[in-house]
Amino acid sequence: MKRITILICLSFLFFGCKKVEKLTQFNIDFTEEIEISPSYPLNLPFNLITPNVETNSEAEFAVNNTRKDLVEEIKLLELKLTLNGPSEGNFNFLESIELFLNAEDLPEVRIAWALEIGDMAVKELILETSDNDLKEYIKKDKFTLRVNTVTDEVIDEKHYIEIYSNYFVDAKLIQ
Repeated sequence: MKRITILICLSFLFFGCKKVEKLTQFNIDFTEEIEISPSYPLNLPFNLITPNVETNSEAEFAVNNTRKDLVEEIKLLELKLTLNGPSEGNFNFLESIELFLNAEDLPEVRIAWALEIGDMAVKELILETSDNDLKEYIKKDKFTLRVNTVTDEVIDEKHYIEIYSNYFVDAKLIQ
């Protein structure tokens, strides 16, 4: 009987801790848009920089009962590109694309990429993402994205690309 009681207590402790841990895990989403002009060179890399992205991380952390100093880890789960224009366009004009995260006083870090896009006639791309811990970047008040692209065909009108990113946050609860 003692063994069963001990097993029940251990199970409660193990599964109870997992539930508490889930209370400190949440996601933060960001959406930005870039514009690719028709004048960019063919088969040569070029960079586009997003305007500053306000993180509002203090508010996000507060809503989730935590603070910046209690964040243990932030990882990029998903980075999706959506072509919003031109209406008949698609991503087959891209040969490759890489995204880099920049924040004040931190080194630039590559966070997502698609290196061989090929002739994908799609309006949405989900990029490969790095496994880097990005907590120091997302804890900042703002960051920028640098987009490095290579086109493999001439585009004759502006292309508008939405960049959606989803970050997983693991933090401790406010005591």
